[in-house]
Amino acid sequence: MDRFVSTYTNKIDAKGRVSIPAPFRAVLERDAYPGGIYCYPSLDAPALDAGGERLAQKIDALLSNLPDYSDERDELSVALYGDVQVLSIDGDGRIILPEGLRAHAGLQDRVAFVGLGEKFQIWQPERFEERREAARAKVRDHRKLFKDGREG
Repeated sequence: MDRFVSTYTNKIDAKGRVSIPAPFRAVLERDAYPGGIYCYPSLDAPALDAGGERLAQKIDALLSNLPDYSDERDELSVALYGDVQVLSIDGDGRIILPEGLRAHAGLQDRVAFVGLGEKFQIWQPERFEERREAARAKVRDHRKLFKDGREG
């Protein structure tokens, strides 16, 4: 599998270390960036966005579609690359989450790793449960609208 899928909850130790789930590490190893992950505060959620080389390539592609030296490109570069931290993965499959990243996501003693295909997010588990329920409700509403529209 070459996608980040499923949700895993792991503990953060006193030094700020947390184990990346083994299936996520396997994807990272195949993603040509086995020594660590790119990690930055999510732009629209109290979570962290993370991934390997494919995530960086996706950001590059997004930026390349914006005009050179444009405000939009500069702002997006600052918001994404300006806040990226490259987190090394130790021999036990752990990363150290820096305090600034932990503060953004409200992480204390546990984290939820949430697969999103080409990237994953790191959430405070209770916040993620709220997010998951909201997402499911929106999907149900959209499905109902689609179904109602087809029948009409």
